[in-house]
Amino acid sequence: MPLLLGCIADDITGASDLASVLVASGMRTLQLLGIPEATVDLSETDAVVIALKSRTQETQRAVGDSLQALDWLRRHECIQYYFKYCSTFDSTDQGNIGPVADALLTEMGETFTLACPGLPINGRTVYNGHLFVHGVLLNESGMEHHPLTPMRDANLVRVLGTQTSGKVGLVNHDTLAQGIASTRAQLRRLAVDYRYAIIDTLNADDLITIGHACSDLKLVTGGSGLALGLADNFKAKGLLQKSHNASKLAPVSGDAVVLSGSCSKATREQVEIFSADHPSLKVDPLALHRGDQTAEQVVHWFNAHRDQGPVLIYATDAPEAIQQCQLELGTERAGALVEQLMANVVRRLSALGVTKFVIAGGETSGSVVHALGVSALKIGPTIAPGVPLCQTLDAPSRLLALKSGNFGERDFFAKALEMMR
Repeated sequence: MPLLLGCIADDITGASDLASVLVASGMRTLQLLGIPEATVDLSETDAVVIALKSRTQETQRAVGDSLQALDWLRRHECIQYYFKYCSTFDSTDQGNIGPVADALLTEMGETFTLACPGLPINGRTVYNGHLFVHGVLLNESGMEHHPLTPMRDANLVRVLGTQTSGKVGLVNHDTLAQGIASTRAQLRRLAVDYRYAIIDTLNADDLITIGHACSDLKLVTGGSGLALGLADNFKAKGLLQKSHNASKLAPVSGDAVVLSGSCSKATREQVEIFSADHPSLKVDPLALHRGDQTAEQVVHWFNAHRDQGPVLIYATDAPEAIQQCQLELGTERAGALVEQLMANVVRRLSALGVTKFVIAGGETSGSVVHALGVSALKIGPTIAPGVPLCQTLDAPSRLLALKSGNFGERDFFAKALEMMR
């Protein structure tokens, strides 16, 4: 039986975000870490989400990896395909959202799709084509200081237009408010002359309307919110029996650790709250570069504080400090040092019996799951909007919480650890 939905996500936390929405809507969902080399049992799966690292890759490689993921999904005859990126439209003027979407459309022989990053439950709304974060324009929300994908323009029609040779149109909220038929009709009108349509989104009902309106599109693109209405489409066609047990995970024993590499505003607050009453160790890229801080030292510190845990190991810092590190080391070098350190530490902690990992930041999450040798995740219950509890399918069984930097309330770390008990 073919898969109902085949998804390509541009980072690992974004993949988990999308998978959690699909599970909550009753679709049995499997998250794959990269493109599988071995055969995967999909007999009890409605949707597959392939997590790539294409958000911050060089554009040509991001396009190539995305096309390989599409090829794997097409071999499983998916009914619909989904390119998932961040709800803050994280990118640069050179890509990678536009180039990847262009390549997917061309490979599939399609000429039009929508771009729907809105996720109102996490404060990401779109009005008149402009993206807001908790009511503040994207380029004034703190995202303009992102170390890898600074967003300095909130006009998504213009942003996407710089990345693609195709024309970018807009479905405004007045059209959306008139319902599914009106929204679908406007998408069809735009499809005559445009390659993409940015679509306004102010609330969850809008997302359901959009999801229903794009039921006939072979490829959709957006944040995780777009998935809210997709399960209904498959059910209406008699293709889906919604599962009420899709998020059940098995219990796992063992110690836990919190690892944070994100420097977003939300994560900085979470680190501050958690470190106030838990043992915490800061990772310094400059010290790593000098050799003054090593994985062995971090693991020694963990063992010394293990009985007082769970502990926090973090590279999270203020934008000014990150910028200084990048000036001295270079952006790629500064990030790579932290990722390598986290990966080395995780391998050692796993050997010591740590089985529960709460991880903040997409790049850090990718490093951790790679270090653990994880190839697939079962998606469990939601910890916070966009962040599910996950369980590895590879032995030994582990529980993971993979958090995008800007997601979660101030006490997210404590909530995640409580759900892992």
